[in-house]
Amino acid sequence: MISEICDQIRNAVEFRFPDILESFQIIRSGSGRIRKLRVHLTDNTFVDILYSPDGSYSYHWEQRGVRDRIYRHDNAPHEKWRYVSTFPKRGHKIIFICFSLFYMI
Repeated sequence: MISEICDQIRNAVEFRFPDILESFQIIRSGSGRIRKLRVHLTDNTFVDILYSPDGSYSYHWEQRGVRDRIYRHDNAPHEKWRYVSTFPKRGHKIIFICFSLFYMI
């Protein structure tokens, strides 16, 4: 099931974003199960995409090596975010400045 989801995501990314796509990588757990799909982009950043059969997902755009930023989005229903109008969906913008973390939601 997860491998089919990874294939669908890969096909969609290859079709819609060929000009910024560098490569794909399947990240596996120690037991060999697929954990996430990593999409390497031409600007030397990458996006981790995690989907599970129950419909939960998360995206993580790692840019620390290029722009000192990380962008995340997920739909995990954490109770502390219930007040957010898009609950359970929400995004995180995390900026690293002088080795300090500033969280902006």
